[in-house]
Amino acid sequence: MNDQNPRQSPDWVEDVKTEVSGMAKEGINHPSTKPVLTGAAIGAAAGFILPVISIPVGLIAGAGFALYQRIKK
Repeated sequence: MNDQNPRQSPDWVEDVKTEVSGMAKEGINHPSTKPVLTGAAIGAAAGFILPVISIPVGLIAGAGFALYQRIKK
């Protein structure tokens, strides 16, 4: 019985590629763009405040986490 949710499939790379290409094509109108940009901003702010991580690392981590949250839904 294969009743898995497509977002929970083991082929998450295809889900990420689809989401990122949709964001690239639609720009700010894509439903994932705003949450990913918000996550990037929060990560960059954390990188600015915390001495352990830098701003670019925080930005990438924040954007990656937000994208992961969108993909796993």
